[in-house]
Amino acid sequence: MKEIFKPIIVLASICLVVTALLAFVNMETRPIIQAAEEKAAAQARAEVLPQAESFEKIEGLSLPEGVTEVYEGSHHSGYVIMMQAKGYGGYIRLICGIRPDGSIESVKTLSHSETGGIGSRVADNGSGYREGYRNKTIDTYQEVDAVTGATVSSKAYQKAVGLALEAYEIIRGAEQ
Repeated sequence: MKEIFKPIIVLASICLVVTALLAFVNMETRPIIQAAEEKAAAQARAEVLPQAESFEKIEGLSLPEGVTEVYEGSHHSGYVIMMQAKGYGGYIRLICGIRPDGSIESVKTLSHSETGGIGSRVADNGSGYREGYRNKTIDTYQEVDAVTGATVSSKAYQKAVGLALEAYEIIRGAEQ
C-alpha cells in the first residue's frame, strides 16, 4: 500500500506547490499587464484619431454585437471604436477612428490569429490593406477589394469596419 500512496502524495504535493506559485505570480503580474494593455490601448486611440487630445468612454448605448468599446475624442474631434469579427484563424480585433462627418480617419489591428503569409496580409498593420479604408463612409467602405487568397480574413476585416460605422450611426442618432 505504501508503494502506491507515496508517489500519489508526492505528485499531489508538487501540484499544489506549483499551483500556488502560479497563482501568486498571476496575482503579482496582473496589475502590470493591465497597465501595459491600457497604455497600448491609449496609444492606439491616439494613433487612429490623432486630432483628439483625450478620450472619454461612452457607455449605455445598445451597440452592434462585436463592438467592444467606444470613445469620444475631445473637442468633438470624432470617435474611436474597438470591435472584433471572426476571421479564418480566430477573431480579428480592430480599432477605428471615425471623424465627426462619419468618414474613417484610420483603422488599426489590435490582435489577430490569421494564417501567417495569407490572412495576415489583411490583418498586419504594415500590410497596407487598412489604408484602403481611409476616408470611407458607411456607404463606401464595402468598395475595398479583398486580398487575393485571403477572402475570409478580408471579409472579417470589412465586417468589423462595418460594425464600427454602424456604431457611429447609433451614437450620432443618440446625440440628436
